[in-house]
Amino acid sequence: MRSYNPDLTPPWKRFAPVPEVPAEPDLVVEEVSTGFCGAVIRCEAGTVTLEDRFGKHRVFPMDPRGFLLEGRVVTLVRPSSAAPVRPTRTASGSVAVPGARARVARAGRIYVEGRHDAELVEKVWGDDLRIEGVVVEYLEGVDDLPSIVADFAPGPDARLGVLVDHLVPGSKESRLAAQVTGDHVLVVGHPYVDVWEAVKPTSLGIDSWPRIPRGQDWKTGVCQALGWPDNTGAAWQHILSRVTTYKDLEPSLLGRVEELIDFVTAP
Repeated sequence: MRSYNPDLTPPWKRFAPVPEVPAEPDLVVEEVSTGFCGAVIRCEAGTVTLEDRFGKHRVFPMDPRGFLLEGRVVTLVRPSSAAPVRPTRTASGSVAVPGARARVARAGRIYVEGRHDAELVEKVWGDDLRIEGVVVEYLEGVDDLPSIVADFAPGPDARLGVLVDHLVPGSKESRLAAQVTGDHVLVVGHPYVDVWEAVKPTSLGIDSWPRIPRGQDWKTGVCQALGWPDNTGAAWQHILSRVTTYKDLEPSLLGRVEELIDFVTAP
């Protein structure tokens, strides 16, 4: 089957000037070389990000004659304000509220197990948490969870949500969770040894997370198995840099964090 260039402009007109169209939010265009069609959600540094009807994002250079608008070839340019187009949704998938001010912090809190957990939650849910006035703190482990909860003294106006790693039946974490769970305390978790695994392998360009033998430091083993430098801090920064939205995370983490936010902010 013969393939056709998506630019159907006659050859003698292909180098004629074409309209320049500001890449305003929600403008729907088609990229000529790939046929990807979507709405503009971001425009910055010579690129435009489009979102198709399935929620998939693609970033394209704003090359001359690079897009079709209602079937006509156009050149996208930055809006006259020269300011980046505000995203229509936050990284968590919630509707963005441009210009919204952070709410005064609630008495309630969300505790997570470690610094990496806190950084991941901030990157994906940070905008939502600020609007809701929810503070996230990390515990550096859960061994002292009962005393930490007692010191916090949760109540109807100060609910406490806790996210832990490796919350599976029979684990140390499940026994600790059972000790503190109550009307004003909710402990949830994901099944992974570490929050690293909650990032989808496809977002990192790997087939799957390696299986590390019991007794070996998991993060060090992952770096060795994937051929990464033996620096877990640098490895985590690489992982975190590849997370841009909730779509880069496993549903088993997404649901638990949303559950904690709902619990802490419930009237």
